[in-house]
Amino acid sequence: MSGKKSNVKERGGLENYFQLKEHGTTVKTEIVAGLTTFFTMAYIIFVNPNMLSMGNSQIFNGVFFATCISAFIGTALMAFLAKIPFAQASGMGLNAFFAFTVMPAMVKVTGQELDVIGQYQCALALVFMSGLLFILITIIGAREAIVKAIPQNVKIAISGGIGLFLAYLGLQSAHIVVPDPAVQVGLINFSAIGDPEMRIPVMSAILALLGLFIITALYKLRVKGSILIGIIITGILAYFPFGVATLPESFSINFAAQAKDFMDVSFLRLDFATLFAGKNLASTIATVLVLILSFSMVDMFDTIGTLLGTAGQAGLLDKEGNMPRMKQALLSDAIATSAGALLGTSTVTTFVESTAGIAEGGRTGLTSATTAGCFLLALVAAPFVGLIPGVATAPALIFVGALMISGLKNMNFDDISEAIPGFLTVAMMPLTYSIANGIGFGLISHCVIKLFSGKVKETSWITWLLSFFFILKFVLAI
Repeated sequence: MSGKKSNVKERGGLENYFQLKEHGTTVKTEIVAGLTTFFTMAYIIFVNPNMLSMGNSQIFNGVFFATCISAFIGTALMAFLAKIPFAQASGMGLNAFFAFTVMPAMVKVTGQELDVIGQYQCALALVFMSGLLFILITIIGAREAIVKAIPQNVKIAISGGIGLFLAYLGLQSAHIVVPDPAVQVGLINFSAIGDPEMRIPVMSAILALLGLFIITALYKLRVKGSILIGIIITGILAYFPFGVATLPESFSINFAAQAKDFMDVSFLRLDFATLFAGKNLASTIATVLVLILSFSMVDMFDTIGTLLGTAGQAGLLDKEGNMPRMKQALLSDAIATSAGALLGTSTVTTFVESTAGIAEGGRTGLTSATTAGCFLLALVAAPFVGLIPGVATAPALIFVGALMISGLKNMNFDDISEAIPGFLTVAMMPLTYSIANGIGFGLISHCVIKLFSGKVKETSWITWLLSFFFILKFVLAI
């Protein structure tokens, strides 16, 4: 009896703290949404160490720990500081920039023959400094001002653009869309299923489409957790009978060795001394500033785009298209980036895959609290998390992408000076593989079109400043 009372009291506490009734949701819905978000972005736990390690096993182990812990911290901040249903982890694209551009550049910046661990630790110092910059401009309100300066049509277009981007990622992951030397991308050749080398890609494409149909049918029938159920069903089918995924030979993990590598090469191993030890200090500082600006530009606009796009999907935007508690959300992102660098990973950012949980009904911080807990558990449950094949999460990405496109119906197509920037925002995200590029084209085109049509007064000076920075980014390739 006392157990039941305790449970009711606990549930009442959660409902009151996260204001579930006000947001039209329940504890069960929020938990299912949090689990859904986690499963759609769990791939980062393994992709990030692979990318940052550059083949070094010590860095791999260190980044594995750092990825899980930083995702827990960042997502928990979203849960309890911002109280919104968004998840954070080391960002795709930003980790590639870290590994393939910044790390090799450290040899030239320092003037030393650094090994891969040395390059990694100097690059972490750069990420940490960019995180401090994020925190500063967030506290003074600059990031909020930037969000409010984004034109309304561009804000609306961001959601649709992210939807197309998500769908494209899912189609690629499922091998439905494949590289084509003639037209760059094309449809997989389903007739090649009899070719031994093509059987797995073709079967993966077929399975992903089946998974998409399952999720859609469950969603239409108003089955709670439809996306998560679809992921699980597709994942099981991937092993049997489709045979496009195979079970690993062993589930054992040497936690002691991983923990030692984490402490030895990643945790608090930022190398400021080597970074600024070059003979030409002025040149070093200039290069460092450019790299910090690069991290800042990409992360800030990817985060803003993701927040606005997914918040629009969740109905969290006000009548002006602004998101309440945006400052807390941006501060959570900034703190997570600095914390991630201290732990040993590249820039932590808000994940587009948060839309999967939002599509399941997640509306409050309880969704992100659930996702955060999953990332912490992933430290000990890593072998089981790794059993989720990409073909199982691909249908979820395609489905959520389709849901997000619906927001485009609210765009203003009557005013061509507003419609073109919105269109470019939508088109450039999937076509250039970057949320930030889409926003950049949207802002620049908005300002130039308003200038040429004599409507400069309809633009904010902040919008012009942002456009100028984006022009610099594109011209200087930073």
